[in-house]
Amino acid sequence: MKRRIEKAVVLGAGTMGSRIAAHLANAGLPCILLDIVPPDLPAGAPPAERNRIVRAGLDAAKKSRPAAFFHPSFAERIAIGNFDDDLARCAEADWIIEVVAENLEIKRQLLARVARHRKPGAIVSTNTSGLPIHLIAEGLPEEFQQHWAGTHFFNPPRYLKLVELIPGPKTLPAVLETLGDFCDRRLGKGVVLAKDTPNFIANRIGTFSMLNALRLMAALGLTIEEVDACTGPAVGWPKSATFRTADIVGLDVLLHVVKNIYENIPHDESRESYRVPALLEEMARRGMLGDKTGKGFYQRVKKDGSSEILTLDVNTLEYRPKQKARFASLELGKSIEDTRERLRALVTPILAAQPADKAQKFIWGGLSEMCLYAARRVPEISDSLADVDRAMRWGFGWELGPFELMDAIGVRAFAGQIEKEGRSLPPLLSKLLASGRDSFYTTEKGKTACFDLASAAARPVAEPPGILILKSLKDASREVDRNAGASLIDLGDGVVCCEFHAKMNAIGGDLVAMLHKGVKRLETDFDAMVIANQAINFSVGANLMLVLVAAQEQEWDDLHLAVRQFQNVNLALKYAPKPVVAAPQGMALGGGCEISLHGAKIQAAAEAYIGLIEAGVGLIPGGGGTKEMLIRANEHAAGGEDLDLFHALKPVFETIAMAKVGTSAEECRSLGFLRPADGVSLNRDRLVADAKEAALALVRTGYRPAAATPAEGAAATQIRVLGEQFLSGAKLAIHMLLRGGYASEYDAHVARKLAHILAGGALSVPQLVSEQYVLDLEREAFVSLCGEKKTQERIAHTLKTGKPLRN
Repeated sequence: MKRRIEKAVVLGAGTMGSRIAAHLANAGLPCILLDIVPPDLPAGAPPAERNRIVRAGLDAAKKSRPAAFFHPSFAERIAIGNFDDDLARCAEADWIIEVVAENLEIKRQLLARVARHRKPGAIVSTNTSGLPIHLIAEGLPEEFQQHWAGTHFFNPPRYLKLVELIPGPKTLPAVLETLGDFCDRRLGKGVVLAKDTPNFIANRIGTFSMLNALRLMAALGLTIEEVDACTGPAVGWPKSATFRTADIVGLDVLLHVVKNIYENIPHDESRESYRVPALLEEMARRGMLGDKTGKGFYQRVKKDGSSEILTLDVNTLEYRPKQKARFASLELGKSIEDTRERLRALVTPILAAQPADKAQKFIWGGLSEMCLYAARRVPEISDSLADVDRAMRWGFGWELGPFELMDAIGVRAFAGQIEKEGRSLPPLLSKLLASGRDSFYTTEKGKTACFDLASAAARPVAEPPGILILKSLKDASREVDRNAGASLIDLGDGVVCCEFHAKMNAIGGDLVAMLHKGVKRLETDFDAMVIANQAINFSVGANLMLVLVAAQEQEWDDLHLAVRQFQNVNLALKYAPKPVVAAPQGMALGGGCEISLHGAKIQAAAEAYIGLIEAGVGLIPGGGGTKEMLIRANEHAAGGEDLDLFHALKPVFETIAMAKVGTSAEECRSLGFLRPADGVSLNRDRLVADAKEAALALVRTGYRPAAATPAEGAAATQIRVLGEQFLSGAKLAIHMLLRGGYASEYDAHVARKLAHILAGGALSVPQLVSEQYVLDLEREAFVSLCGEKKTQERIAHTLKTGKPLRN
């Protein structure tokens, strides 16, 4: 039986301990954070002094960037204490997580004390990144060891998805099930089962890859920038690539991991690859540890009032100005959007014995050695190839794990080149090829199978129950309509999903048309609709290039029509005959936010970044977003908080005028983009299924739209506006922003247009107006701003640089 986890204790308030506690608080779990009493305190020191270390750890988590908490108020869910005075509070916990120093004896001594206080059945786990799980709990009571495991979170715990779950020799299956389910559903984690081997799965392979990059850099005579260019988005890895990642992690941490692996893998055929390179030893000796010391492979310095990034010259160990890496192959690869296709293009010259540049040689050398090493580690570190791939995707942010990567290149071509170069194939690879297979993964009718070494056969890849994968549903012929920008997919149980799949999911005619089709299908074929996709971002908003071209060509009628069509589809969603639930994840900006605001409910991913950002490009929200925020201000004023409409409108005006974006779903709620009843999914893999359930819940409670048709709703819905009463206050606020240097003259111009809409126009007294009235104000303001030269300059600059322009 799974156990309930309702309260946790975290032992250790360092970087990882305090951030794990923060994420437990994000999940709504009450948590007690404990650490040591400061040494050499005088007798009778007050609790504030005795808790100084743990308080500093929690304060650091509160101030950390990126933020550890979804909302600052969530820190109140964490109580603090120390090991001497408060260890008995472990008896309150269902889960005790040890996150103290990576020292075996320190951990063992602390856990022996914990064992005296924990209640029977309470789970205890360690966040060690590499110490043997079985040794840490060795000698502790049998019942303790049955409820003992490793739970290795990755830093920062809020953002990195991976948790490696490592059983001890006596761990009960129910304990693993409880931890796996809680980490998945409550904490939003991707859980992989790892064996109790040095540094488990992700760090074992990732560290090998990093050390191999150092070796290849020297062999090919590359610079740090060139290596990072080869190990970033070009191969589907994060922008931090190799050396920026090392600076973030810290050279001291990296060296600890490297030494731990080297000392504990006497039988690893690649053990010498883990010998600490002389470069890293010398950098550590000089205190060049990365971000924590202000210098590592990169150094940020102030020069003439601005910030400049310098790069380490590995030959002189001196810093020099950063240089752009220039490789023809990487430039060509930028035009290939699909990572698998791009990888094939980058390594094809190697496989075809054609001339290759240094970048291609580095990429082939680095990726091929990493893949071979990963293949040789199965079944040592894991029995599951799929879990190895997941660990690298979730823990290191790679788009493809090693076995997915070999599939992308082509396993037979990969193996053929390895043999041609005189390198030996791992038994796993030989066994796969001997079985007649050409890939590790196969997909048929939406079901994925992966090669299993033990049986030499394909085994289904198990997904946790309750997860809907849109691609798998489409592969299983559940797609009921499609155009270039969106699809309708049958989710089952009477729910249809409108999935966006345009580039960046920018809103254009295809998406609008498919949303209309989805609403139409609700009349005859379905009981509810979900608007969702499983791309990185829900939608970045309108297609600004189309807006800019129309404005430059002075196609004002076309712009009016396009804005009216977008407003109409949002009204169709709002007044659909059956419930529509929007499920934003990642960025839901501008028009993406406006679509979400018009749903009957929002089920947002915890990491949803929602905002009406049009002011940043010199526009105002024109698809009904301003109108919906005006409605929310009215709801807030009527909500019994002793708040009048004027004061409810002030934060709405600030949010839109300053193009504020929530940095979590909960912050989006505080900004007004989510209502109190809207839901949040911590695991974005579960978002579509959660949104489907939210839609069905609305159906079960007898959902009825507020009006029979969108036109009736837009005409009949009454919105209270304040007219000149709000407008004069907004103009004063704009004037103060101008005087304080917080806004440019053009910012003020756009803000006055926004204030005009939120006021309901130039009305002398407060009154009720219709939705359509406010939409007409939005559309007129949007199109008039499109005609302004400064708006066109801002849009062009944003399209070119991805950054807003202050003009």
